[in-house]
Amino acid sequence: MTETRRRRIEEVLKRRQPDLTVLLENVHKPHNLSAILRSCDAVGVLEVHAVNPTGGVPTFNETSGGSHKWVYLRVHPDIQTAFRFLRERGFSVYATALREDAQDFREVDYTKPTAILLGAEKWGVSEEALALADGAIQIPMFGMVQSLNVSVAGAVILFEAQRQRLKAGLYEKPRLDSELYERVLQDWLRK
Repeated sequence: MTETRRRRIEEVLKRRQPDLTVLLENVHKPHNLSAILRSCDAVGVLEVHAVNPTGGVPTFNETSGGSHKWVYLRVHPDIQTAFRFLRERGFSVYATALREDAQDFREVDYTKPTAILLGAEKWGVSEEALALADGAIQIPMFGMVQSLNVSVAGAVILFEAQRQRLKAGLYEKPRLDSELYERVLQDWLRK
């Protein structure tokens, strides 16, 4: 390990946002999962959550650009367990949904502990997950299509969260407690 590589790892780790995450409900296409992980890495997400009732999560492909090494993926057995895990850690969960009562995604305060719930490619977020969520959000669309690809929608929302967090100064100092920082640092140094 070169000193330059170690410094780069430390710089990235100091900007990780432990209170910003994504919850994926049955996102089953490997290229979508990989692209979402890449966007999460780009905005400093430490850990992503996934529920896939068909058993496991899809394999990664070249779309991730290696980001799966830098963003942890926690798989939950069902949506209730995932929500319970996030709630116990103080997260509000906002589900992407094509609903009349969904608010513009830019109206959410992403400087608070936030999880963005993205649903399956064809069906979106389940009714069960929507009922558990703190609110529904959507990206305004002015074309003929109703929605973006799940990985693109995730990226759009994540970069709005990054914009708000940059403005609030949340990337200026380390956000991980010292114990977690050291544990992740040691893991990353081995990669």
